Amino acid sequence: MKIPNAIWTLLIGIVLTLASLWYGQNHGLLPVAASDEAPLVDGLFNTMMTVSTGIFLIVECVLIYAVIRYRRRAGDNEDGPAIEGNVPLEILWTAIPAIIVVGISVYSFDVYNNMGGFDPHSAHGAPMMEESMNMPGTAIAATFKDAPVQVSQLDTDAEVVNKPAELTINVTGLQYAWLFNYPETDVTTGELHLPIGKTVEVNITANDVIHAFWIPEFRVKQDAIPGRQTNLRFTPRKAGDYQLICAELCGPYHGVMKSQVVVETQEAFDSWMQEQLVAVNNIPNQAVAMNSMAMTADEFLSPYTHDMGIHSEILHQIK
Repeated sequence: MKIPNAIWTLLIGIVLTLASLWYGQNHGLLPVAASDEAPLVDGLFNTMMTVSTGIFLIVECVLIYAVIRYRRRAGDNEDGPAIEGNVPLEILWTAIPAIIVVGISVYSFDVYNNMGGFDPHSAHGAPMMEESMNMPGTAIAATFKDAPVQVSQLDTDAEVVNKPAELTINVTGLQYAWLFNYPETDVTTGELHLPIGKTVEVNITANDVIHAFWIPEFRVKQDAIPGRQTNLRFTPRKAGDYQLICAELCGPYHGVMKSQVVVETQEAFDSWMQEQLVAVNNIPNQAVAMNSMAMTADEFLSPYTHDMGIHSEILHQIK
């Protein structure tokens, strides 16, 4: 019997699908799982892929059977018997997908809730305080990855559903940078540092347009919305440098809106935090020292003019 090309196409598609699923599950195509929440998301993904693959194979097998069983025979030019419908079959193929969708929805809800995304007591979806949306110096601070500045602490009455947060960080997205405020020390930087094994809660907002907080290795993603606060909770487990990426088109330079995420030991994190505190405390001293010097314009420019080969007399002539 000659098998039609359409049947061969379906069979090859099924084989390739099974082969790709096996390869993807056994060769680590997903990013490294670097947080406690990553296996939860991976489990949900694998469950959805398994269900989807099963449905695909069932549908394709039924199609192949129907094509072979009810194909047109040579010399048979009559129409097949008229079929008005089959109520039990229609109920079955409606009920089964509905049950699958509800089951996946409940599963997804549970995973997202474990990450703090549906905390009913948090400020999720509530208007933010106005001063937190207009942090002084954010536009300038965005250009300096580790320049600490003093900002107001974001108010939140969040209560963690499962794991209590051991470290709270306020995250602000703006075109085209991320700012991270550590409320306990009131330090703000452009680089996110996290200690290994500590449950972190991030309170996320935006200053201008919608952004999206996404760390692929942690399997966490949450929108940053102007005037609103959203929340996520995760526990980093693997030391290393990762990237925080904006996953929402936010303007012409959206592609470069990234920030470094450093997961380190508690000792290294404490040392880094002390460096930030020292830098914060030195900023007022540096300002006082500059004012006390009372440098004239010639004195201030003299190192630069000397390097450029410009004589001081020329400066006097162009005043």
